Amino acid sequence: MTEFKNTERELHFFRIRVVVAGLFAFFCFSLLAARFVWLQVYRHDHYAAQAEDNRISVVPVVPNRGLILDRNGVVLARNFSAYTLEITPSKLKIDLDETIDQLAELVEITTKDRKRFRKLLEDNRNFESSPIRTRLTDEEVARFTVQRYRFPGVEIQARLFRQYPLGATASHVTGYIGRISSRDVAAIEERDDSANYSGSDHIGKEGLEKSYEQQLHGITGYEEVEVSAGGRAVRTLSRTPASPGNNLILSIDIELQKVVEEAFGDHRGALVAIEPATGDILAYVSMPTFDPNLFVEGIDQQSWDQLNTSQDRPLFNRPLSGAYPPGSTYKPFMALAALELGKRKPGDTIADPGFFVLGNHRFRDDKEGGHGMVDMRRSIVASCDTYYYQLANDLGVDAMHDFMKPFGFGQLTGIDLENERTGLLPSTAWKRSAYRKREQQRWYAGETISLGIGQGYNAFTPLQLAHAVSTLANNGVVMKPHLVKIIENGTTRERTVTVPKESYRIPLDQANINIIKDAMVGVTTEQGGTGYRTFAKAEYISAGKTGTAQVIAIKKNEKYDASKLDERHHDHSLYTAFAPADKPRIAIAIIVENGGFGAETAAPIVKKALDYYLLGKRPVDKDKPAAPLSPEAVVTLKTAAKSSGGPQAGAVKDSDNGNKDRGQAQ
Repeated sequence: MTEFKNTERELHFFRIRVVVAGLFAFFCFSLLAARFVWLQVYRHDHYAAQAEDNRISVVPVVPNRGLILDRNGVVLARNFSAYTLEITPSKLKIDLDETIDQLAELVEITTKDRKRFRKLLEDNRNFESSPIRTRLTDEEVARFTVQRYRFPGVEIQARLFRQYPLGATASHVTGYIGRISSRDVAAIEERDDSANYSGSDHIGKEGLEKSYEQQLHGITGYEEVEVSAGGRAVRTLSRTPASPGNNLILSIDIELQKVVEEAFGDHRGALVAIEPATGDILAYVSMPTFDPNLFVEGIDQQSWDQLNTSQDRPLFNRPLSGAYPPGSTYKPFMALAALELGKRKPGDTIADPGFFVLGNHRFRDDKEGGHGMVDMRRSIVASCDTYYYQLANDLGVDAMHDFMKPFGFGQLTGIDLENERTGLLPSTAWKRSAYRKREQQRWYAGETISLGIGQGYNAFTPLQLAHAVSTLANNGVVMKPHLVKIIENGTTRERTVTVPKESYRIPLDQANINIIKDAMVGVTTEQGGTGYRTFAKAEYISAGKTGTAQVIAIKKNEKYDASKLDERHHDHSLYTAFAPADKPRIAIAIIVENGGFGAETAAPIVKKALDYYLLGKRPVDKDKPAAPLSPEAVVTLKTAAKSSGGPQAGAVKDSDNGNKDRGQAQ
């Protein structure tokens, strides 16, 4: 009986356990059913879209970058397609160095390639691919493809590469592109353009490549590609083609650019040539230059160190960012200021003893004994310092500042390049804001004197000097200087002219302008002119002005002797010009660093530039017949000769044509 009761109790508990288990199982299956209904009914659209996304991959199509051409259609920057061998470190199964060593058995990988790759890894994220080799040959592509299974994380990609076919020529104009850095990414995100750079590896870094980046880059396209479970592309479902970047057609005449760069030789310096009527920059030279092709694939450390540490500073954009005293090239503007402000008349003369005294200081003229009796015209032709010492003292620093400012001295020109420097056009207000101590803020009368000959605090870029000379040649009509003349649509080839209209007119008396221009013609056509030796046999008439700017100060009672100074302490050589003098087609400003006399080094380079641009003559074309002078030019030459009356008593001799225009307190 007892056993029967125990059995009944066990069956009772067993039934309870079965019911509980059944209820638990029912509850679990209910949860599964509810989840199934939730996923299949309520969340169907969401997960169907995700499944489709897993099946379809959206691949960006990088646009072709726009071309850069000179005014005559010569290509300065173009693209070409090539294969690259790329490594994604995060996908490697073995050590990175071991992977590279094994790859080197299949394709050539130099020490330079390895160093450049390491530098790229520093800038890129670990999960991004970086090229270890570029421009693979067909044979190298075939060798790697056969062994590809051995190298997970290593791929061959077809890429577009930028090329600068003229190498170092005009490199400061075109600039260069480079791989996108974290700083570039931040700038792209700031202008909300990230989607357009999806898939892009490169971006403009310097020059026009940078300032016209958004025009050159184009619009990224997209492909919808069906992929397998393993991620391999099966077929293309749809395609939105990329829109190529716009082409830039420059105002630069690349042949003129070559002539000037060759004429510089080993000298350092800058030259800017402008078409006065339009503001077109015809030549933009910064010497020495560099090869922008070095930067496209990521410059190696050795090449970077050579460029970055060189004393000659080849990466420095001198026309845009170099600030130099203008020397005596400033004198025509000073003379024009004197006429416009009523401080001098053309016939007013001074007796030049070879110095100017202010208080206890004697400011020397470069010609011992002076130039004798000097009027305004001869002060420019023979470059008399004493005349401008007195004039600067009479004008005062603020009057000079206010007159020179509209010409662009010490102002941004607005050229279509980034990082333009303002330079320095001094004034009493500037000095008060530039210094903290009260005694330093005070403007002293002696500081005004050297400003008259383009020394002292004066510091202008070669671009500003060329812009000012162009404005003078254009009779006071200011045209904004620019490098890009036309933007051509990369798809439709429709062209948009970008030449700006007249910026403004400086209210000048044309009679006064003519006086200054006539004197500058005398610089090149009269035996007393400081540029006569260089331009005496020119087949055209040009207006010019020599200039020489101090690099180091000369002590009291000492004379400048270049033979006793380090080459980098020699004076800078400057020259400004426009031609033909009657109807200027080109205006030029040049500085040759440590080149000495303006007539000795700078003027001959300008002569070669004008010979090519006006006559089509290259320095080697000595036997090419000279082009005949225009009737207007003949009249101008006769007028200049008549007004000068031939060689004058006391005129500078040929041996003095290199007047250095130094002017030094004694």
